Amino acid sequence: MRLTLKIWRQQNAGASGAFVTYDAPNVSPDMSFLEMLDVVNEGLIGRGEEPIAFDSDCREGICGTCGMVINGVAHGGLRGSTACQLHMRHFKEGQTITVEPWRARAFPVIKDLVVDRGAFDRIVEAGGFISVNTGGTPDANAIPVPKTAADHSMDAAACIGCGACVAACKNASAMLFVSAKVSHLGILPQGKPERDRRALSMVKAMDAEGFGNCTVTGSCEAVCPKEISLDFIARLNRDFGKAALKSK
Repeated sequence: MRLTLKIWRQQNAGASGAFVTYDAPNVSPDMSFLEMLDVVNEGLIGRGEEPIAFDSDCREGICGTCGMVINGVAHGGLRGSTACQLHMRHFKEGQTITVEPWRARAFPVIKDLVVDRGAFDRIVEAGGFISVNTGGTPDANAIPVPKTAADHSMDAAACIGCGACVAACKNASAMLFVSAKVSHLGILPQGKPERDRRALSMVKAMDAEGFGNCTVTGSCEAVCPKEISLDFIARLNRDFGKAALKSK
């Protein structure tokens, strides 16, 4: 396959960026999208040019670091998949592919396709934990957890924090991410004592980071590689509302 790539190049957050066009010949349909970028970078390095900066780690759809917008869709539009799981057989011979970073004020560009997602870390620091007394290791069966609660919690815990929900949202809202983090702890018995404080503190941290409001368009759920349900946003709204009333 021969493809044309229009890739966003930006030296740093303070610099002006622009799309640069690259020719990508001899692309195998069996390559992943990131492997294709690796090959393009090898060619750039061979010509003495600066390679394209992009994030990757596990390349197995687990870590979520490979976030980028491909042809206007976060992770490329293959439902339930990350960019590293997208293969070149999903594109056509001669096609032009546009690649750009997440677009959100809370995700400043570090370089090219790499953005700073530290805002997510700070939101988790605000309440994405369960406080326990130190001491001996508790017995695994000390607190019974109903299977329905465990399954529901695991559905929320599947969130990998990639930021696709923010990139897809017209308001750059982080509600799907925050609702998943709040819910996977709040659903479990161990997380219920801090349920109110967790909802208040994590939403406060989200607002402080500059994320937009949720208008429930569903674009976040559509691009989420783990298909986190909008139901968790409804749950977060209920938890936050109850906690806000109690705190008055």
